[in-house]
Amino acid sequence: MSSGDGHQSQALTKPPFTEVQASALVESVFGLKVSKIQPLPSYDDQNFHVCISRAKDTTDGPSEYVLKISNTESSKNADLIEVQSHIIMYLRAAGFPTASVCRTKGDNITSLVSVDSGSEVKSYLVRLLTYLPGRPIAEIPISPQLLYEIGKLAAKLDKTLEKFHHPKLRSLHRENFIWNLKNVPLLEKHLPALGQNQNREIVEQVLQLFKDEVMTKLSHFRECINHGDLNDHNILIESSKSAFGDAVHQVSGILDFDDMSYGYYVFEVAITIMYMMIESKTPMQVGGHVLAGFESVIPLTPVERGALFLLVCSRFCQSLVIAAYSCQLYPENEEYLMITAKTGWKHLQQMFDMGQKAVEEIWFETAKSYASGISM
Repeated sequence: MSSGDGHQSQALTKPPFTEVQASALVESVFGLKVSKIQPLPSYDDQNFHVCISRAKDTTDGPSEYVLKISNTESSKNADLIEVQSHIIMYLRAAGFPTASVCRTKGDNITSLVSVDSGSEVKSYLVRLLTYLPGRPIAEIPISPQLLYEIGKLAAKLDKTLEKFHHPKLRSLHRENFIWNLKNVPLLEKHLPALGQNQNREIVEQVLQLFKDEVMTKLSHFRECINHGDLNDHNILIESSKSAFGDAVHQVSGILDFDDMSYGYYVFEVAITIMYMMIESKTPMQVGGHVLAGFESVIPLTPVERGALFLLVCSRFCQSLVIAAYSCQLYPENEEYLMITAKTGWKHLQQMFDMGQKAVEEIWFETAKSYASGISM
């Protein structure tokens, strides 16, 4: 769900590749023969699900991939995309269910492809990743246990990346990246996309509270590398039957590392809580289960816990405002862009109506029940 690091989204930067052109890219850049290709939903990049055909005497290696074509703005930051790709490989080596990154015919992990549109030449960074199995978590009912496991996964991911080193790691300090939670005030310039209504009033209140109560505490939060987008479409699940016949769900894939940046532990758990609320029938209960899982690996400090409510509200605002603004740029992509908006405004309103104290009480009591061995 990435956009350029500048705080203005650039219109018409989304890659315009057709399926035929994308197939030709896979063959010319990666040396693989495409048997089938179809577009996948995306925010402002292009993704394709690619099936390849192999010679009859070769069965080695995967046969399904995802071709990722970055928009023109992101493509200018090759260092960032290189670091993100190395992180994907590092996490896979550490046992996380991330994709494998395929090398080009020239043995690189990315390739810059230039396209002459007649009036100008545009360049796009291209990558090929293995296709991961499973269904998005958005498509299944999420149990409290699964929410706990997802919270734990988020914390383990951040914890593991403490040991990650790369000469270009500084590229993850994305100062004006609109999806980094510390940059919530940058949403102000996109508020006109909401019109004048109650939704806008709530966002304006959240932005003011963020400036007053979160910005002043950032120096007290513990810094780390954040995935930054553990949403219900970026976590894949595979289901199986237990010995008792019950459905058992296991995380089979973690997708979309394009929003990675330096942030804080509390950002990761807040973002994860917000996205797990989207499809939930009991959204206010979600936070406690995710928090309990996260804190089984990384317990939050009192200052971090105290900011959690506003950070979840702030992530709702980021998602909802940027979606409304992006719809003006890419109206043809409205269905995908507005996924969060279907329930997001309602959940944000409910959080505000209940108030911080009441929501925190639910979250913290639920998390506490895990510590005492009685999950709610």
